[in-house]
Amino acid sequence: MKRILIVDNHEVVRAGVIKIVDDTSIVFGEASTASQAMRMIRDQPWDLVVLDISLGDQSGQDVLKELKQIRPTLPVLVLTMHAEAQYAKRAFRAGAGGFITKDSPREELAVAIRHVLEGRKYVSETIAGELMADRDKGVEQPLHHSLSDREFQVMCLMASGKTVGEIAVLLELSDKTISTYRARILEKMGMKTNAEIIRYAIRNHLGG
Repeated sequence: MKRILIVDNHEVVRAGVIKIVDDTSIVFGEASTASQAMRMIRDQPWDLVVLDISLGDQSGQDVLKELKQIRPTLPVLVLTMHAEAQYAKRAFRAGAGGFITKDSPREELAVAIRHVLEGRKYVSETIAGELMADRDKGVEQPLHHSLSDREFQVMCLMASGKTVGEIAVLLELSDKTISTYRARILEKMGMKTNAEIIRYAIRNHLGG
């Protein structure tokens, strides 16, 4: 009997994953917040975690990193609305075994779950193509590729319209620390205002 934990703040998504898998030999668990997910991961054995990287109370990217610290061998499939290759790149760097977008066909999601559950890597064909192109050193890299994981996270939250104070609460950091990250982001990307960040994020399909 396999055990899969689905971490997503939308009930309809969790129910949809369970329906798509449709396997009576699998026991499912559900978590709607990062804190609930980490508590369940610490307290119970799981064979796979299906994780959204946009959670309400904490970044799924942070959950992934924390999860890998306490359960380094636990396979994780990232299931997200973000189709930009940079999200996949950072997820794999943090220890994810697979990356698939929420608009993927039902059959592909089932295949991805099976692959990662068996300990294999999985990435959708579209994202795989972008990742391969990303490795081509002859191709000019987007500005946001120069950001650290935390800077990238703060940039996406800024782009979604959140204030410094709101980001500080969400990431459990001080306003001063977030302002420092903001300054670094603007410097690295050659920008001066949040409006420029927002326009850039829209063009590159990035968001909080």
